Amino acid sequence: MPTDPVCGVDIDEQAARAETGQTRHGAAEVDPTQGTRSFYNGVWYYFCSLECRTKFLASPDAFLNQG
Repeated sequence: MPTDPVCGVDIDEQAARAETGQTRHGAAEVDPTQGTRSFYNGVWYYFCSLECRTKFLASPDAFLNQG
């Protein structure tokens, strides 16, 4: 199970990737309240919320080099 690199919460990967429908332009939608993800430097990172994803994208190396 992936862990949010910002806050450390365990993420249900399937829920974060599950489609909830389509936008009016036909793009697949997911429910951001179930988690979200972002591709960075060849790796998918999962987040508990859009807020954590936004913080990560602003400075990914700050979160990846904590340990």
